[in-house]
Amino acid sequence: MRAVIASSTGGPEVLSVGELPDPTPGPGEVLVAVAATAVNRADTLQRQGFYPPPPGASEVIGLECSGTVAALGEGVEGWAVGDEVCALLAGGGYASYVVVPVGQVMPVPAGVSLVEAAALPEVACTVWSNVFMVAGLQPGERFLVHGGSGGIGTMAIQLASALSAKVFATAGSAAKLAACAELGADVTINYREEDFAEVLKADGGADVILDNMGAKYLGRNVDALATEGRLVIIGMQGGSKGELDINALLRKRGAVIATSLRSRPLADKAAICASVVDNVWPLVADGTVRPIVHTTMPLEDVAAAHALMESSDHIGKIVLTL
Repeated sequence: MRAVIASSTGGPEVLSVGELPDPTPGPGEVLVAVAATAVNRADTLQRQGFYPPPPGASEVIGLECSGTVAALGEGVEGWAVGDEVCALLAGGGYASYVVVPVGQVMPVPAGVSLVEAAALPEVACTVWSNVFMVAGLQPGERFLVHGGSGGIGTMAIQLASALSAKVFATAGSAAKLAACAELGADVTINYREEDFAEVLKADGGADVILDNMGAKYLGRNVDALATEGRLVIIGMQGGSKGELDINALLRKRGAVIATSLRSRPLADKAAICASVVDNVWPLVADGTVRPIVHTTMPLEDVAAAHALMESSDHIGKIVLTL
């Protein structure tokens, strides 16, 4: 099969398309013929050697895909060869074929093209599990998402808005702020010009914050929380070690939660995927929530796709087609 191979750790230039053996599904697994995959920030970290796949996962980069069922492993029910699907992966998406645990295979939402569907699994599962299943965002609460114009951010804004939260989003340019507002953000904050903590405090504080920055924003995120607010950290783009003012957190009876999706047990990921299909896919099917695709590129342009991701000159997802 065609697959992206990294010649070493390093910049985007280490990536190229080569040939690898076709995978075979084991018991409880589905073989998917990949139509498209999407680039995630975690993919760039794996390429650099900072985010290896969990034990037993494919060494090939790629955390999500769309395609058709090519074969079924022993004991798999509910799917047939030829079904159009999308899937949450622990790795392997940048290839013609990928093996997926059956619990992480999802139908393509009605009205969504097969290529667009590749942009959904990772962001939908990340946002739904963290913002709603873990942090319990409720209608009428105030929600802040950092990096509102990225893949996670564009999904978070749409879902929180659809479920009647007041949405605040940070971004770094007028075009990105406008995109956040168009997707449903009630308040947009240019992090280059404004202090998001001050904006949130003036409005009562954030009940839930979804943060991809980590250490760099830790203090100001706690400052921005409302009483009984929940800060959910899902990334470390701003560093992994920060100082936490526990007294400030105690005064607010706040919670700081750090989560990872990729390394969770299969049962947890299956439960998340099932909840996404039940709660998010109907919103996608009726047009309330939509995949935001900045551009599509052929798999052979994977290095350019990674360079674009690292430039942050995109809004929404970057999709690779096979």
